[in-house]
Amino acid sequence: MKEKLINWLNSRQKGKKRQSSVSRPPTAAPNNHAGNIKAELFSVDQMERYGQRLARSHKLATRKSPYYLLKRLDDNERVLAESCHQLSNGKKTSMTPAGEWLLDNYYLIEEQIRVVRHHLPKNFGRGLPQLAAPHYCPRIYDVATEAIAHGDGRWDAETLTRYIAAYQKEANLTLGELWALPGMLRLALIENLRRVAVEVAQAQQERNLADSWVNKMQEAAENDPANLIVVIADMARSNPPRTSAFVAELVRRLQGHGTMLALPLTWVEQRLAEVSLTSDELIHRFNQQLAVSQLSVSNSISGLRQLSEMDWAEFVETMSQVDQTLRQDPAGVYPIMHFDTRDQYRHVIEMLARHCAHTEVEVARHVLNMAQVAAEDPTSDPRSHHIGYFLIDDGRPELEQQLEVRLGRITRLRHALNQAPLLSWLGSLSLLTTACCAVLLRHSHNSGVGWLGLTLLLVPLAIVISQFVLNVLSEVTTRSRAPQPLPRLDFSCGIPAEFRTLVVIPTLIGSKDAIDKLVNALEVCYLGNAMKHLHFALLTDFHDHQQARHPQDEQLLNYARQQITALNARYANEGPSHFFLFHRDRQWNQQQGVWMGYERKRGKLNALNDWLRNRDNAFSVQIGEGKEVLKNVKYVITLDSDTVMPRDCAHQLIAAMAHPLNQPQYDVSQQRVVEGYAILQPRMAEEIPVTVRDGMPRCAAASPATILIP
Repeated sequence: MKEKLINWLNSRQKGKKRQSSVSRPPTAAPNNHAGNIKAELFSVDQMERYGQRLARSHKLATRKSPYYLLKRLDDNERVLAESCHQLSNGKKTSMTPAGEWLLDNYYLIEEQIRVVRHHLPKNFGRGLPQLAAPHYCPRIYDVATEAIAHGDGRWDAETLTRYIAAYQKEANLTLGELWALPGMLRLALIENLRRVAVEVAQAQQERNLADSWVNKMQEAAENDPANLIVVIADMARSNPPRTSAFVAELVRRLQGHGTMLALPLTWVEQRLAEVSLTSDELIHRFNQQLAVSQLSVSNSISGLRQLSEMDWAEFVETMSQVDQTLRQDPAGVYPIMHFDTRDQYRHVIEMLARHCAHTEVEVARHVLNMAQVAAEDPTSDPRSHHIGYFLIDDGRPELEQQLEVRLGRITRLRHALNQAPLLSWLGSLSLLTTACCAVLLRHSHNSGVGWLGLTLLLVPLAIVISQFVLNVLSEVTTRSRAPQPLPRLDFSCGIPAEFRTLVVIPTLIGSKDAIDKLVNALEVCYLGNAMKHLHFALLTDFHDHQQARHPQDEQLLNYARQQITALNARYANEGPSHFFLFHRDRQWNQQQGVWMGYERKRGKLNALNDWLRNRDNAFSVQIGEGKEVLKNVKYVITLDSDTVMPRDCAHQLIAAMAHPLNQPQYDVSQQRVVEGYAILQPRMAEEIPVTVRDGMPRCAAASPATILIP
């Protein structure tokens, strides 16, 4: 009887297949993105050898292909959201470990998708070298995908470094590709998670389907055994999938119920026998899939976390052939520069390579050769011994001419305007003002205004329109020109002795409370910028008075001496003191009729310069041990008494002044500095008082902890 029922169910199933083959349209081709990104697992040595083989196999496309990666990212985001939604709506008790990993870390996946969109904008991707058939994708994306595939989503810094280094033995990656690598790794990991998520969600649906049929069969067996055959027949007509997830869940639920549910188990075994399978094989396969999916998801999630922890700036500089070439700078300046300045140099190399027939490495070698030639010429400008002279300074036109750089019209116009900024600004202002005035005066003349009226109208009209044009030009210039930071060295690990610096606060002292505030401000500056070869001092005068001496003067000086001495004792170390005080006596001012400090703030700074250069000594009181070491001071940073120097700001200012391209070049014939800078004025930001209650200062003030090098 059982065999007849099973044969009848099979016949109904075959009839349904014949019917569907006639009425159902042909299905689409299978998705070429099915299955997770996985290949043979490689060790570190194998990955290194594979990097060279991969580079030899890559062929660059001669034409740009469509950049589809960001569209694929949008699709991945949608599919991942749908898959996680399906998993969250399923039964928590039947959730697989891979599904739990996806749901628990979905916030991380969303965050990484936002990071990719931020760091890999559309225009950036189009500038990357593209591979020819059959890839049709950015070369660095295929490099990243292979790294993920041969690690099953797992990677580490050593493996990646050796893999990329081996690849570059055969083909150099551009700077843009190296910077895009973390983004491409994120894309590959997200792509892998998408594929695994689809498989996990599909398996969850199939298990839910199996649970549904088993529940119906159990209900029929308990309440209406005669109806069990009908339920089994309905399941047969529904053409259930013969996948490992469905069969494993169905068999697991049916086993252990005795002869009552033996019929559907027998039918399942016969269905599987038609394709040479058994339920045990599918259960084993399903368990393997669970383990593989969990491992792939966990590796991919861990890989995304590692991407945020790695120092990619150091990685790019280590891997970049351009950076290794520039580090041979004849002046020896490039290796000790700040990272931002080195990156600025490399960006110039990228731009020049895009507009000439040379690669980035060839451009870097050409710049290095020009600097070496200049270094061998004793009559050359000392600044030209540094590669930056040809990249961001006066040697740039010569470099572009030798490389035969072909710039666009807009870029050439911008360079021409930069050559004469004042003339271009005044010319634009005059031209636009004249044009607007001409249009309005012509309109007034056509409206019946006579020549006398037009003449009287011209001056006020020109004033009003010029102000409007000035505002428009300022806005356009601000939005169209990016700020150009000064090149600087890297003194974050310490200020060299030859760049010893003194931070001074010129001020007046009139009470003990004022002295306490000044000493406290000096201490705060030190704590935020404590470094060897950096000293701090107060330049003080007494308040104006009708007499040269005041009874409280000596008390105030003694109190100031005690405070400075206590400050030095609190932060004592071997060598000269950190803190000093230089005080001047009052002098008679004939014009104002009072005794006062000579020329106030400017006079104190001039007196300090004279003292540092051993020309004069206008300070009657000098507090602090080891003052002679200050005679070697190269730079002086001046602060007002109400100015706060942000943390780690001093060494940045000193590093900017110390860069060879910023050091002042004095022309004796012109009696002025013709190149570089003798004075740097950083941007000042307002500090919001702690006790302020009005919201207006908070809206109008800039960040108090921000200081920019102009």
